[in-house]
Amino acid sequence: MLVITGQGNAMNAQVLIDSIVRQVTVLIAQLATSGGIRAPLSHVANQVFLDLANELESQGVSRKVSADMFGMALRAYIRKVRRLSESETQQGRTLWQAVLEFVKAGELVTRERIIERFQLDGELEVSAVLHDLSESGLVFCSGTGRRAVYRRATDEELGQLAQLGGDSGAEELCWVLIYRHGPIELAELALLLRQTEADTAVLVERLREAGRVQRALNGTLNARDFVVPLGAAIGWEASVFDHVQAVVQTICQRLQQTSLAATDQDPVGGSTYSFDVWPGHPLEAEVKAQLSQFRSRAGELGRRVDEYNREQGLARHYQQVVHYAGQCILERELDTSHGETGQGE
Repeated sequence: MLVITGQGNAMNAQVLIDSIVRQVTVLIAQLATSGGIRAPLSHVANQVFLDLANELESQGVSRKVSADMFGMALRAYIRKVRRLSESETQQGRTLWQAVLEFVKAGELVTRERIIERFQLDGELEVSAVLHDLSESGLVFCSGTGRRAVYRRATDEELGQLAQLGGDSGAEELCWVLIYRHGPIELAELALLLRQTEADTAVLVERLREAGRVQRALNGTLNARDFVVPLGAAIGWEASVFDHVQAVVQTICQRLQQTSLAATDQDPVGGSTYSFDVWPGHPLEAEVKAQLSQFRSRAGELGRRVDEYNREQGLARHYQQVVHYAGQCILERELDTSHGETGQGE
């Protein structure tokens, strides 16, 4: 874990954190509205808090220190973590799972009855879960206010919704989560996918039949590879996740190293380059072709590695070297307010 000392370094870290949060917020907003969809965001703030709390704990930070970092009293911090980790009403299950199972247990259930059943969890939290379940299509709602009535979506209705929405890329998303988090239990995978274990098992079985996923003797799931073909019409969600995780893991590994000064010989790290070109620039085509060239080189190298591994077999303990290349084009305009002139002026 990177330890930041000194007021100056602490200020730098705070500016860095704030800047990254802004960029991630832009990404989340873009994902939530991509393709005309309006993905529910009611759970995001709570999920970010819980994930941060869990990650701090996994890095050995005490709960008292974590509470101070969030600006909370220790008792309030512990209460919030427990509330978001599992339902106070039904121990051992998340509130999301508990509410979904309660709705599925009856043919029709009123909002008032649900809030009464989970009164220990708080009306705002329960309402947020109900909204999220409705938006995701797992339950149907009729009416408004506390008199609103909910019922579970049947398997037939879920299938029809999936057909109406086309192939949503759920299999690819399930596949990449198994690949990056494996070996993983079915229950944990279902939580990541925000689906029931039964629905997740259906996805897993399809992936197993296609040879994409393997199940170990102890029941855990694993995947030897993950590929979304270039130009594929589905699976973009899985690709976005894999891109972001590659960048995050690379940065985290660099931060965990004793020295943050990069060298050409470092096996872990990243570099960002920007090139200023315009239509007619003699190097425009060469600059823009770098992503295509990287894909070609990496694809050929991957083919050779796979061929060797198939012939020799994988070592019991091996390293997975993850490369990531991204390229975007930003439109810029030269500032001529100080008398500077651009090309051709």
